[in-house]
Amino acid sequence: MTDHTHDIIIVGGGTAGLVAAAGAAALGARAALIERAALGGECLWTGCVPSKALIAFARKHRDGGRGTGEGSWPDAVVWLRSARDRIAPHDSPERFRGLGVDVLLSPARLVGPERVEVYDRVLRAKRIVLAMGSSAAVPPIPGLASAGFLTHVTALDQTRLPPRMVIVGGGPTGLEFAQTYRRLGAAVTVLEVLPEVLPKEDPEVGRFVRTMLEREGITVLTAFRAAQVRSDGESKVVIAEDGRQVAGDELFVAAGRRANTADAEVQRAGVELDAGAIRVSPRLETTARGIWAAGDVTGGLQFTAVAEYMATVVVRNALTPLSTKVDYRVVPYVTFTDPEVARVGLTLDEALAAGERAEVHRAEFADLDRAIVDGATDGFCKVITRADGTILGATIVGRGAGDLIMQLALAMRHGIRLGRLAQAIHPYPTMGEIVKRTAHSWYRTRYGDTARGRLLRRLVRWWL
Repeated sequence: MTDHTHDIIIVGGGTAGLVAAAGAAALGARAALIERAALGGECLWTGCVPSKALIAFARKHRDGGRGTGEGSWPDAVVWLRSARDRIAPHDSPERFRGLGVDVLLSPARLVGPERVEVYDRVLRAKRIVLAMGSSAAVPPIPGLASAGFLTHVTALDQTRLPPRMVIVGGGPTGLEFAQTYRRLGAAVTVLEVLPEVLPKEDPEVGRFVRTMLEREGITVLTAFRAAQVRSDGESKVVIAEDGRQVAGDELFVAAGRRANTADAEVQRAGVELDAGAIRVSPRLETTARGIWAAGDVTGGLQFTAVAEYMATVVVRNALTPLSTKVDYRVVPYVTFTDPEVARVGLTLDEALAAGERAEVHRAEFADLDRAIVDGATDGFCKVITRADGTILGATIVGRGAGDLIMQLALAMRHGIRLGRLAQAIHPYPTMGEIVKRTAHSWYRTRYGDTARGRLLRRLVRWWL
């Protein structure tokens, strides 16, 4: 049976798909939303929500002085499931059907232009949005598959916490789980192939976070290129090219992500791939007429907030005459270690490589009154600017950095220079004052022991 009753078909019920479906319904379009598993996608079921619930539980467990008791992991799983269950109704089929969306829980594949096949029928629409998300990538290490391993998905099914965890990958996911496992009682070793953890961040950030993790008892081995994995009795052993060996009771692989494109057979509709991800234009059009893509499946910035943003761009371009392009110049994101790492824009090295005559302005949480009274003095705020104070990028490492970065992200978005942020009245005492103190650094650069500063002070003395 062929169904011609939809204006737009969205394949994938994660963040991008849900936002696209809700947006289409709000504009009065007849939308079909197809999801093979459960609405909410990875973020709700196996990604952002459960991992942050685990992080919150582990932090409370540590701060409560309860040590590393045997019962902590089962309690953590109960907590994450309860948190997830409270959030799930917002992404439920019932809610979207109430919005007027035709929700189909089924595998989907493209069978040609304007046509998507589900279990019992073929849907047809002139507009199709591909939002199938991504999955954990598995590195081709000999012996890894036969030895067995966990990912962030299968880790949530553990009934007990293994005494020794080896985590392959020192990016955000690997470090978040490393700290969680350690705080709940496991001995943890992190293996990173590059010279430092969090390799996409400012080099200072990786060194800082590694020191913090090591302070908690986590072993971090960098420049560790795994050549083989083998089983040795109850242990799993990772062997490096240089001969180093690390044994654990369980391996956790956190080595990046790959786009979910295979099952939907998108190439049958003329959609071209680039390194396994869907190739899109700045308007998020694929190479096939009438087909757009949004979220992780495009292989770009794989963040929930970016998927949401991309979906709004797709809805506008697919359903209205008000065409627009994506703009990724100001994308804040967070690594949810403790302390958090938040970033927006360029690092100093990236700014210099782009030909900017960049300056660095910074402030330390150790000098902030609220951080002192809260006992949260670890970290810093580092802002990269042009000489006139135009913000090129910023990094905050510290308690609540993910919330604090938004001051700087909004300033970048609206062209507000760093010096102007010093003029804003910040409540006292709050962690948000770290941004004001960093802005004061820009003023000190201009009006401290400089020709401009000396001239200003002479004018003041003359006026007095």
